[in-house]
Amino acid sequence: MKILVIGSGGREHSLCWAIAASPLTSKLYCAPGNAGIANVAECVAIDVMDFDRIVAFAREKQIEFVVIGPDNPLAGGLADRLAQAGIKHFGPSKAAAELEWSKGFTKELCEAEGIPTARFKRFTDAAAAKDYASDHPLPVVIKADGLALGKGVIIATTRAEASAAIDSMFAGTFGASGQSIVIEEFMQGEEASYFVLCDGENVLPLAAAQDHKRVGDGDVGPNTGGMGAYSPAAVFTPTIERQTMERIILPTVRGMKARGRPFKGVFYAGLMLTAEGPKLIEYNARFGDPECQVLMMRLKSDIVTLLLAVADGALKTVDARWRDEAALTVVMAARGYPEAPLKGTTIRGLDKAAAVEGVEIFHAGTVAKDGAIIANGGRVLNITALGRDVAEAKARAYRAVDLIDWPEGFTRRDIGWRAVGRS
Repeated sequence: MKILVIGSGGREHSLCWAIAASPLTSKLYCAPGNAGIANVAECVAIDVMDFDRIVAFAREKQIEFVVIGPDNPLAGGLADRLAQAGIKHFGPSKAAAELEWSKGFTKELCEAEGIPTARFKRFTDAAAAKDYASDHPLPVVIKADGLALGKGVIIATTRAEASAAIDSMFAGTFGASGQSIVIEEFMQGEEASYFVLCDGENVLPLAAAQDHKRVGDGDVGPNTGGMGAYSPAAVFTPTIERQTMERIILPTVRGMKARGRPFKGVFYAGLMLTAEGPKLIEYNARFGDPECQVLMMRLKSDIVTLLLAVADGALKTVDARWRDEAALTVVMAARGYPEAPLKGTTIRGLDKAAAVEGVEIFHAGTVAKDGAIIANGGRVLNITALGRDVAEAKARAYRAVDLIDWPEGFTRRDIGWRAVGRS
């Protein structure tokens, strides 16, 4: 079948890589894609938010299935436009994707459905928010309500930091996303990400992963979209998985259906594993980035079959099988990321790096120019490896990283430190 993937990052490269390997795929397009995606799909220069051109292209090329990768087109209603055009797709409606594009909506759903999460309050007025934060126990978490590229969360350790964060958000640091904010308690524990497919009623658990949000080694510096990830996550035990399904995922499925917003897509549950059990930090309504990269490396099942089952309401008829190996991905970012990444620099040595056993290189922010690969984003490459365990996957990934000639790029050198420390 003819398939179109929407997006241009590392998540979309890994999805295209897996989709291209499916015997169900006869032709694969990606809009707009990147230099790496061009090796497995035909890239078309259509912006992810240009819904009219996406629908027109799908009709012109007789696309049979569209896979939506990023958050913005989901929040903007691309799935709804495709549904109106009669084009089969993977990704939730705008109403269902509010689980991601409004943290306040999700917190209120949790409150109504008894889903364990941090205590919170929602504000649309800076003065009221600062008054509430002035005597809130520290540290306190300040979140922009809407989408903020993974950066709209401030953990304030002082009253002054909390006040400054509130002023910054309402002043427009995150655009319209910060015109409503959520203030919540700081939860103690270890974070994990859990992925579950849902066809509106039925669910199919996938796998857990752990990522690294801070820019620097030792989890220091500002939050980013993610500097690396690995799967499986040993901390996510069968007991915790069962608790997560019973207390968080299934009540969400029921609650969304009862509200007339059946969720058809992938739940990305960001969890805090506390002494009282797993609690929901937030939902994303799409595969994580860079978590998707490690999931696609480990997945043995045909990804197209699984995604089609979601679209067709047929999740009961499929299962997901996984490799025994662990996968780990290291993000190579441009100098200056996340504040002001340097663009336009040349990357060399990718062929040598890709020749390392067990390694796949997923491009996130690249363009091809005059036969060279040029950095064109903040997070630029995902060096991803399989191994017998996380330690071996880590060793292979960093061996490949060290073969890449890109002086203007940097990585964290400690991806997977929690898992390796447990082994």
